[in-house]
Amino acid sequence: MPYILTDDEVEIYVKAWGPEGGKPVVLIHGWPLSADSWDDIANKLADNGYRAIAYDRRGFGRSDQPDGGYDYDTLASDLGAVLEEYADGQPAALVGFSMGGGEVVRYIAGNGSDTVSHAVLISSVVPYMLKTADNPDGVDQSVFDGITEGIRQDRMAFLQDFAKNFYGVGLIDKPVSQGVLDQFFNLGSQAGLRGTLACANAFATTDFRPDCASVKVPTLILHGTGDKVVPIDGSARQAAKLIPQAQLIELDGEPHGTLATCKDDIVRHLLDFLHGETRPAIGGGQADIADYQQTATLNPTL
Repeated sequence: MPYILTDDEVEIYVKAWGPEGGKPVVLIHGWPLSADSWDDIANKLADNGYRAIAYDRRGFGRSDQPDGGYDYDTLASDLGAVLEEYADGQPAALVGFSMGGGEVVRYIAGNGSDTVSHAVLISSVVPYMLKTADNPDGVDQSVFDGITEGIRQDRMAFLQDFAKNFYGVGLIDKPVSQGVLDQFFNLGSQAGLRGTLACANAFATTDFRPDCASVKVPTLILHGTGDKVVPIDGSARQAAKLIPQAQLIELDGEPHGTLATCKDDIVRHLLDFLHGETRPAIGGGQADIADYQQTATLNPTL
């Protein structure tokens, strides 16, 4: 069925591609998009025998647009409802892009690792976006204030401008087509204003540093060094130090929207990781190669 019901009776839209009984890989989209932003990746996963499960976060895409529930505890509970309905009792790989990385680590921190085999953070906001005295590499509050003001004043104009920053489009650099920019606008404009604003506040202000130590499954972190939306110094490089089994792969020069700008590389790294193959960590990651090799041995069907 395309919809599930959460604990607070919000309908969440879910699509699942690939063979039933295949290893579940749950894909959690970024802000302000929907599950459709995963289509290219999900299609490749399905072609390789995985059960690719993508859903629209509450307030976005085809899911309900409730008044509230846009905090990460509730969003992680929504992820749990998707797993209960679609994972068929198998441990799932959780893959979070941008804002979706927060759901991955918050879910694992609150529920343990019994239902999770792997974690993947792509261009993720983890561990803490906001610049504070104890988080000097974070993003200044004024940037988030500007996002809120831009959305309130003219959300459609904001989406058009933000898409260019998202994909690193400039006067000379054109890493994506106009069609990709149009899709970003279309998906972002489908979201409810209430959820768009509330989720922007959630990913800006939620501190995931305490959650990271609880992520005790093999974890792959992929992040572009040219990301201006979620700069790598305050995100991926810090997360790689805090998550016990993290492997960081830096994508040279890539912007935030890596699912479009280097989707073939994302697919390759993701499939290698799920198959149990390993690469040396880059940029200070704390990956333990022996842990990954042991995981591949214990789970030969991955």
